[in-house]
Amino acid sequence: MNSIEVCFSPELIHLHEVKGKLVVVVDIFRATSTMVAALAHGVTEILPFAELESCRAMQAQGYLIAGERDGLIAPGFELGNSPVAFLEGNYAGKKLAMTTTNGTLAIEKSKGAAQILIGAFPNLQATATYIQSQNLDVLIHCAGWKGRFNLEDSLYAGALVQALSESHTNQEDGALAMGSLFAQEGNNLASYLAQASHAKRLQNHGIEADIDFCLMLNRYEQVVGLTQKGELRVV
Repeated sequence: MNSIEVCFSPELIHLHEVKGKLVVVVDIFRATSTMVAALAHGVTEILPFAELESCRAMQAQGYLIAGERDGLIAPGFELGNSPVAFLEGNYAGKKLAMTTTNGTLAIEKSKGAAQILIGAFPNLQATATYIQSQNLDVLIHCAGWKGRFNLEDSLYAGALVQALSESHTNQEDGALAMGSLFAQEGNNLASYLAQASHAKRLQNHGIEADIDFCLMLNRYEQVVGLTQKGELRVV
């Protein structure tokens, strides 16, 4: 069997080997959920950037630019980091450049992997099914919050561990612990994650609809991955 492991923060990624592995980057609240929503509703590609200025410069090349810092739209950007902004298909056919506090940094730090996928609850099962076709060891890279562990990304990791239990064995404590946590709390995602620190930050910004979307299971069949050119597309 292939193996599966969990990195709980980009600050810890140096402790894991990414080369030769399929890395699933996850930032539930909200970057990876937004990426999946955008591509599922017609955005053609997403260029992720760790830095604001590099992302902002893409506007001159015809990209929509989405920038978020500390849960808010960054100054000078057209969009922030809200998945529900894409649900009506208003940006279908557009190219998007995107930078966020945590998620795009995690993507940058995952480069060098055999494949990089984007993880979110709304396409959890589709992602698991795709992974099972690839015959690769898996590393789930949680974006966390400014280098710290967070509950929502780690709980997604547990959900993916469970979904891959027949094809991937967990060989380290993080995957074992998060798989057990999801088995216990997975039927109560909304109420359990209402306690999460970042959920409370977002609630303070009045964007409960984003939170509801981010915790929706298996809405999409699209799987999102990073191409060799560095853009996110449906695989």
